[in-house]
Amino acid sequence: MENLTIPEKLRRLNWWIVTVIVILTSFGLAVLYSAAGDGGSFDPYAMRQGMRFAVFLVMMLGLATVDLKWWLKLAYPAYGTVLFLLVMVELLGKVAGGSQRWVDLGIVRLQPSEFMKLTIVLALARYYHNLPRVYVTSFYHMVPPLLMIAAPACLVLLQPDLGTATLITCGGIGLMFLAGVRAWLFWGGSAAFAAMLPIAWSMMHTYQQKRVLIFLNPEMDPLGSGYHITQSKIAIGSGGIFGKGFLQGTQSHLNFLPEMHTDFVFAMMAEEWGLMGGLFLLTCFAIILSWGLWISLTSRSHFGRLLTMGLTLTIFLYVAINLMMVMGLAPVVGVPLPLISYGGSAMLTVMIAFGMLLSCSLNRDKAMLTEGPNPR
Repeated sequence: MENLTIPEKLRRLNWWIVTVIVILTSFGLAVLYSAAGDGGSFDPYAMRQGMRFAVFLVMMLGLATVDLKWWLKLAYPAYGTVLFLLVMVELLGKVAGGSQRWVDLGIVRLQPSEFMKLTIVLALARYYHNLPRVYVTSFYHMVPPLLMIAAPACLVLLQPDLGTATLITCGGIGLMFLAGVRAWLFWGGSAAFAAMLPIAWSMMHTYQQKRVLIFLNPEMDPLGSGYHITQSKIAIGSGGIFGKGFLQGTQSHLNFLPEMHTDFVFAMMAEEWGLMGGLFLLTCFAIILSWGLWISLTSRSHFGRLLTMGLTLTIFLYVAINLMMVMGLAPVVGVPLPLISYGGSAMLTVMIAFGMLLSCSLNRDKAMLTEGPNPR
């Protein structure tokens, strides 16, 4: 594979998956077109999102041609760079919507916490790639990955951004489990976490505590903190089987549904496209996730298996948490729906993940990498 030219690598790509990604994003652009709410103007959502996707699609195809050994070499430097940017957010970050999540680099404004969802997977995959299997279950060798997860998660919580911190933590812990850490250690950690819940509750911001309480009982404040989830359920339920029709959503166009182009875009889609639209989205995501799982099962290198499983898990968490959130099955934590929700940093993160998955697919027959012992 290393001797292949870039055109030859592009010909070997799984273009069926690329087609599914394009179809899924196109459907998302139609939803954002309706979200403009002014009779069909592309601005400000669909046109910008479409231009971003066109650029990111080319970038994704470029990343797909990168050899797997380069992802191994870049793992720790990428993690360190994003961690540094998270520190810069605390020192010099821009405040928007009551949160300090962005760092202005002059040319572009980035949300580093989005990229940490991927770099934590990269770094942990390299760590366990280099770690002999006999040490995987050692408590001493569990300390470095736990610190690698805790450092960015705590920095993101300070922004504050509970949703992204949850994704980083779940993605990192999930990869540790997939790497072979014993299940009883996770049960012990879960028990310790449960014991610390009162302390964690006292450290949460007031609005975060309200989100949890509203999740348990949305009717306690239907016009206040429970407004988002109440209107989301109304929008999803009113769509029925086939929906009210494109551009015909009342919850969205009459401005009852908040954040309809970002966190609650699925609720808006469900109102206009109904159950069938929701099943279409779920089918597209299921195809992508099944493909990611297949790559992990067929990869010969340990790093490739871990990286693919970690990336697939991250995308699954994006989808699962967002859908649970808009349907009232989880607290509102501000997690976007991949390729559907409006936003540059979130789309860039997901497209990088897809590029890495395509790269892993092209290199899944490689049994050994040049960095580290790869003791499998």
